[in-house]
Amino acid sequence: MPSQPATTTSATPGAVAPTGTSTPFTRVLGAAALVGIAWLVAFGLGFSPPDVNQRESVRILYVHVPSAWVAYLAFVVTAVASGIHLFSKRHGLGWDRLAGASAEVGVLFMGVTLVVGAMWGRLTWGVFWEWDARLTTTAFLFVTYIGYLTVRRLGGTHEQRARRSAVLALLAVLEIPLVHWSVRLWRSLHQDATVLRPDGEVKMDGLMLFTLFVGVVAFTLTYVWLVIHRQRTMAAEDALEDAGLDLAIESRKAEVG
Repeated sequence: MPSQPATTTSATPGAVAPTGTSTPFTRVLGAAALVGIAWLVAFGLGFSPPDVNQRESVRILYVHVPSAWVAYLAFVVTAVASGIHLFSKRHGLGWDRLAGASAEVGVLFMGVTLVVGAMWGRLTWGVFWEWDARLTTTAFLFVTYIGYLTVRRLGGTHEQRARRSAVLALLAVLEIPLVHWSVRLWRSLHQDATVLRPDGEVKMDGLMLFTLFVGVVAFTLTYVWLVIHRQRTMAAEDALEDAGLDLAIESRKAEVG
């Protein structure tokens, strides 16, 4: 269930209501994410050994794979939340805000995926970019969700924007299987899956696999922390927009009167 913005009132005259979006839970979650990232830096740069073939460039993998995983996760959450909002009989914008917040964070992590992937390509292929099947479909997915975020900013009521964004989100998520299987559907320079292989074989050293797992956990915690704060900020923005509209209506009524 999407979280709602924390609101605290005080009976003390003159007390100032808190304006932040943090709660004890999000502070603990943020601390856990920081610990995970610090752990990833230590293992990724220090304890994990170099690869036999890729040597030191394999360390980019510890950012590239977790960021891609989080981007996939974020876009799936966007689609699920959009579907619930679109087909649920309950009114409200909580699920829509969750969809929008998750998409924004997903675009951020997909951008990181493309940037560090280009760095890896420069070290491995000698160029930053190739119109490879995996790279091209990933870039198209990135652009699609930028378009989704643009649609969310178009005019109309909150509900109108939420419904048209939900339809687009349900269509956009269908690109994820295409991106994931592009390596097998077409001849690709991009290497095949290292961990979740169809044959079930894991071609990674134990410490390298553990470091990759730490990266996935750390980035996932960061994703959750960012989404919670972003959807609370979006709720505050909606409330401010509604208050401004109400004020404009009252002002117009006063002018007419």
